[in-house]
Amino acid sequence: MKQTKIRNMEEFAAVSGISRPTVSKYFHDPDSVRASTRERIERALERYDYRPNIFAMNQNRKLTKNVGIVVPYLADPFFAEIARSIEQRCILAGYRPSLFSAHGQPSLENDILDGLRSLKPAGVLFAPLGRASDRAVIEKFCRDVPTVIFDSLLPDVGLALVGSDSAQFARLIVDYLSRTGEPPCFFEMKTPVNPNAYRRRQGYIDAMARLGEEPRIVQVAGEGWEFEEIGRREGIRALDEGRFATNTVLCSNDRLAIGFLAGCYERKLRVGHGPECQIRVAGQDDHPFSRFTCPPLTTIAQDYDAISSRAVDILFRAIEGAERTRETLLFEGRLVMRDSA
Repeated sequence: MKQTKIRNMEEFAAVSGISRPTVSKYFHDPDSVRASTRERIERALERYDYRPNIFAMNQNRKLTKNVGIVVPYLADPFFAEIARSIEQRCILAGYRPSLFSAHGQPSLENDILDGLRSLKPAGVLFAPLGRASDRAVIEKFCRDVPTVIFDSLLPDVGLALVGSDSAQFARLIVDYLSRTGEPPCFFEMKTPVNPNAYRRRQGYIDAMARLGEEPRIVQVAGEGWEFEEIGRREGIRALDEGRFATNTVLCSNDRLAIGFLAGCYERKLRVGHGPECQIRVAGQDDHPFSRFTCPPLTTIAQDYDAISSRAVDILFRAIEGAERTRETLLFEGRLVMRDSA
């Protein structure tokens, strides 16, 4: 005879002969019930193949274990990597993370925040689109839900801002490139989607001024998140037009640099710092693929581990009732010298 499917916790409690409160207590914390009771429940779970609806359980609790993670574009390997790190830390702490991507669309970002409210999240870790975001929507959400902002440094919003020190990135890479060869030109999109790009441009200008060098910024057409294609296509155009005043090119981010490397290859330019090389190329971020380019890309490594661990730690402390003093934490980058510059 076919076994009847157990539909809810009440039915499971009835067939297993264990009280509903005891079963509920077990599902919230298995160690909170006696060992003998725990064994009975686990035997019944195996026999009846029952799993509780955790989402429904959470809705009936004052504080859920749901944590939202929102990034602007999950197909970007940087955001994929940092989201992976944050997600793992949440799981290890006993929380249930839900990961969302705004796909570069402000309206979708708003919809995600609205939908997160129905999950009654204990907190949210959020990398906004930045200048494209609806600040009023984000401010209201952060007033209602404990939220830590990471990567995109949206000022005066949320419990904390956790990200990278773009000015330090520029000082480090510009100093290295200028010491080891011609000072760098700065290659960027005219209308970047990530607000960090503006900070990196200003950091480059300040670093060049500190060295007594003239900033040389090469801005190219292109919008959206297809950085590699923009870097390749517009890099070739800039090379053909002779827009680079030196033989050293510092790209706003590694994804642009990866595309620019492809453009150099198409124009048969040898990239690197050897005497036979014609151009040096560097990036910023230490993109997960940057060490696999040809040649491997010189860059500034973001401290993925520090950003994810501190963002999660701040959120969990707030969830657990710690005093919510707003913080801004910017982590320094690390120079990674490879063969491209």
